[in-house]
Amino acid sequence: MSSKLVPWTLRSGSSALRSCARQQRRSFQVSAASRSSDLNVHRNTSYNNPSIPFQFNEQNEKLIQEVLSRYPSQYKKAAVMPLLDLGQRQHGFTSISVMNEVARILEMPPMRVYEVATFYTMYNRNPIGRFHVQCCTTTPCQLRGSDGVMKAIEEFTGLHHGETTEDKMFTFSEVECLGACVNAPMVQINDDYYEDLTPETTTQLLTALKQAAEKTGAGGHAPGLGGDAGKFEPSGKPTERQMKLGGEGYTAQGATIPAPGPLSNRISCENAKGKTTLLNDPPTAEQILRQDGAL
Repeated sequence: MSSKLVPWTLRSGSSALRSCARQQRRSFQVSAASRSSDLNVHRNTSYNNPSIPFQFNEQNEKLIQEVLSRYPSQYKKAAVMPLLDLGQRQHGFTSISVMNEVARILEMPPMRVYEVATFYTMYNRNPIGRFHVQCCTTTPCQLRGSDGVMKAIEEFTGLHHGETTEDKMFTFSEVECLGACVNAPMVQINDDYYEDLTPETTTQLLTALKQAAEKTGAGGHAPGLGGDAGKFEPSGKPTERQMKLGGEGYTAQGATIPAPGPLSNRISCENAKGKTTLLNDPPTAEQILRQDGAL
């Protein structure tokens, strides 16, 4: 009997060993790490380090007092975002010195200010060009031709996302939805929205901005995105449409900047094809109220 069991035992043992030898293990493949071009940490540089002094100018000091007056004294830390914005407009970007000064004014730990400045993309923690061109590529803009607008910007400036021209004139960023979907495709340049764009109008807009900066001496990394050089004046008597848009743009020394808003025939966000509903005059009171005196 034992002679019959031995071959079976040997066969069972060898089968178990083979199953162990064939045990499957998942292999892991490690690809190259993709590092962000804008880390949420600070690295001291020659142009951005705590030893570089920063202080708000007299005009911004008055604005800070106005902002702080809107908050109870025990909640003045809530003003960290508007104060960071003021610092960025004065200095040109939100440097570590700007953050430290905001922390000092609001009597809050510097780390709490750093957390805000690194979370919100509106704060530029590195120097940017005179014109910060932010192109929206979210779905509504993409469906209406933002790829062509992106290509026009790249060809005109020679930039890709996150880069700045050597003359410090343009910085180009690809961004998510800017909230002007009905007038897509659009870009934000500094504080202004330019909408209903085509590749051709995009190139014309960038050309006008560059010429205006060159002719008025407002090119490069001027402190504050608005700048003081070359103040523009309205270029003439605006048309009715331009009055509704807020003006016809600005002209100085032979350079003209178009007014922000739709660069098309639209005034705002009305149907581009014209009015399609409610084409008749509304009914009068006599037409909608009973005339027989009955309720």
